[in-house]
Amino acid sequence: MYKIINIALAGIWFINGLFCKVLNLVPRHEQIVANILSGDYSRPLILTIGCLEIAMAFWILSNKYSKLNAVVQIVIIASMNILEFVITPELLLWGKLNAFFACILIIIIYYNQFHFNKTHHELIKS
Repeated sequence: MYKIINIALAGIWFINGLFCKVLNLVPRHEQIVANILSGDYSRPLILTIGCLEIAMAFWILSNKYSKLNAVVQIVIIASMNILEFVITPELLLWGKLNAFFACILIIIIYYNQFHFNKTHHELIKS
């Protein structure tokens, strides 16, 4: 279960980074960045964010420093969603309901890392 969830999480980061941001197939992401940070630099910022999301996918798959990785994911998702909820809810796919889905994702990340990963390591030791 741990590996399956990790692959799914990596897929979420990879798809959002590459398709939504780097390839700009979902222009709404750049509009959100423009509203929150700056319209002048929204394209370079969204490219940077997209590349970092792709890097996050590879970090998840590497399983290196997995607890730190989970905490970083949770902080990023929570921060991003709070900013979007307050500043640009009209640009979100599901409006303010996006925060609900972000909470579910945070719970999945937490549970996967701090419950399933523990079980995963115990199975490897035995």
